[in-house]
Order: sequence, then structure tokens, then C-alpha cells
Amino acid sequence: MTPPGPNSVETAAVLADDIEAIKRVFAGRLRVMDTKQWDLYASFHTDDIVSETWGGLPTAKQPAADGESNRVVGGVALTRAISRLLDGPVRVTTVHHGHCPEITVTSPTTATGIWSMEDKLWWSEGDVEHHLHGYGHYHENYRKVDGRWFISYRKLTRQRVDATPGFWSFIEEL
Repeated sequence: MTPPGPNSVETAAVLADDIEAIKRVFAGRLRVMDTKQWDLYASFHTDDIVSETWGGLPTAKQPAADGESNRVVGGVALTRAISRLLDGPVRVTTVHHGHCPEITVTSPTTATGIWSMEDKLWWSEGDVEHHLHGYGHYHENYRKVDGRWFISYRKLTRQRVDATPGFWSFIEEL
């Protein structure tokens, strides 16, 4: 076996840097969402992001784009949809965690990732606290633009959701 040359070491370093940058984009998006910093939310996504993360909502309340429910297209539209859901007429406290990333850099400017996820959401109605605890995976695509990684596609699949009865009643006002 031939020992790796300088190009393979440089390539490995670039690959490691890209994977770490993607992890930071993913983590930053979750933090900004949970802290309701909506002015920053779109900055983690490409302008043409496609988000298919709404399947847990009642069908009548799922956003739609291009005639498809459970779909939002565009960073501005995504920010509007998620902020309206979590910070609209009823403020929903959220905590999202991403674990065990499986990131594959597919070219110098594209990558895919699957993240185990867990989320908790709470809101109060008088003395009653409603909550949801979800488990699943984010399936994402990433694109590097002008040297910076962005999320360009996201789909959420859930394996389990534990929620109080009536948890989704807050979206009746949306």
C-alpha cells in the first residue's frame, strides 16, 4: 500500500472542515429556532430551501407549496411558517436536539445528512400545560455557496410522538 500523499491529507482536512461546518449550521438552526431569533433563521438555509417537516400537524393545518401539503419552499416562507407555528397567537416553548449525524460530502459543494432527533414542545392554556415529546430523524441536503454551507432540503420523519390530549388545539387559531 502506498502511503497517503499530501493531496490526500489536504483532502481529508477539507472534508473534516466541511463536515464540522455542516454540524455548526445544523446546530445553529436548532438554537435559533428554540430561542425564537426569527431574524436569523433564514440565514441557515438556501433561498430555495424545501422543507417537508410538517407531517405531524393535522392535515388541514399543514403548509403547502406547489400543490403539495407538508411542504414549504424558500427561506423567507420557511421562517414565516415556523415562526407563526411556534411564536404566533400561542407561544410554544421548544427544545430540539440533533444526535448521531451521518454526513456524506457528495461533491465540493453538496452534502447529505441524517440526524437522529428529539424534540420537546410545551404551551399553557390557563393552568393546563400541554406538551409533546417527539423522536425521529432529519434527512437533509446541504449546499456550499460562496464558501459557506447552507441547508437546502429537510424532511422530518418521526418514529414516535408522545403528547398530551389536545396538544394540537393551539393551532386552531392559525
